Amino acid sequence: MNTNNKHPHFSRTVLHNGEERVKRIFRDQLAELAGLLEVGISLLVVVALMLAVVPLIKMLPGLLVDTNEVEISLFLQRALDIVIGIEFIKMLAKHSPGSALEVLLYAIARHMIVGHESAVENFISVASIALIFFVRKFLFVPAFGATMPGGRKAPDIEKIEQQDTAGESEE
Repeated sequence: MNTNNKHPHFSRTVLHNGEERVKRIFRDQLAELAGLLEVGISLLVVVALMLAVVPLIKMLPGLLVDTNEVEISLFLQRALDIVIGIEFIKMLAKHSPGSALEVLLYAIARHMIVGHESAVENFISVASIALIFFVRKFLFVPAFGATMPGGRKAPDIEKIEQQDTAGESEE
């Protein structure tokens, strides 16, 4: 029997607790780093969107003078891409399922508006939008993603709750 280690179970427990503490600290720091990377990417997207607005503004005079289908289509494509980028940034900032659904709605709507797709593809897009509205209305669980980092309620959840309380006060 080993005389140096009178309590082998105790020392394993202490080592295990220390190891778990180090793992927890490492996970917390990785989560913080991921959050910082997310903010950095969001800032890059904001800068890119601001730069993308310049060519869009330059296209406006051409639309007033010589409007043709190609120019209008290109203008709508770029404008809707910027809108989707803005919604994407909001999704990253809010961390809520409602904002993710909004990004999907805009992306599908852009596909329908500027795409020249077949009737079947358009029907699938309309069905997808209907499904998103169905999920939002009947399957959306506010507790999932209802709070932002720091514990504050997500803005879309606050809006829903305000609408619910406004509807109750009218009755």
